[in-house]
Amino acid sequence: MNVLAIDTSNQTMAVAITQDQMILGQIQTMVNKTHSKTLMPAIDTLMNNVGLLPRDIDRVAVAQGPGSYTGLRIGVTTAKTLADTLPAELVGISSLKVIAANCINESDWIVPLFDARRKNVYAGIYQWQNHELVNVLADQHLSFAELSTYLKGHSCCFVGADVQKFRATIEEELPLARINSIAQWNYPSGVVLSQLAQTKDPVENVHQFLPNYLKRVEAEEKWLQTHQNGAKDYVEKI
Repeated sequence: MNVLAIDTSNQTMAVAITQDQMILGQIQTMVNKTHSKTLMPAIDTLMNNVGLLPRDIDRVAVAQGPGSYTGLRIGVTTAKTLADTLPAELVGISSLKVIAANCINESDWIVPLFDARRKNVYAGIYQWQNHELVNVLADQHLSFAELSTYLKGHSCCFVGADVQKFRATIEEELPLARINSIAQWNYPSGVVLSQLAQTKDPVENVHQFLPNYLKRVEAEEKWLQTHQNGAKDYVEKI
């Protein structure tokens, strides 16, 4: 099975193509935020470099969120369009799980997180059990203080590029916690995303597939404060 994997959920852009358990190629950049300009050229370049045609893709995997609102929309929209037109199966994977899955030798709880501003984070807790990455605490938007309270008394490893923003608090409040020191594990890998997607069932309806933001955008929250009775009519989710 040929899998095209796409992750633009944050600053990193990760694209990979795998064939069953074989890695055909990957492109990963950590500094370019203009995913709308770089994603499709990257996919085209990678397809040409590995010698595949669009019709050769069997499954499209995409990081579904949480993450940057704009980044998620770009990645999910691209993945839906490709899955619908090729046609190919579509699979969504948690953006946090993609980061957690980097920590292949970790036996303690794995805590991937993204900064959500104002001392809040997008985070989940994962653990390897029988060679499978299990979600111990569901991905959610919460304050870092709430996350710290849940983690007290547990051995865990924080992973993700944004963890450094919380280093002082982690070292002060969570003596059993460690911070990942392997640089590449802090960033999403298209290859890891592809591997996670190979064992997950594809979505039944491509058109109804949505990013998992975990939190409304600020404009929507403000609108709902003054339009509680018309909440269902705010926007059509696409």
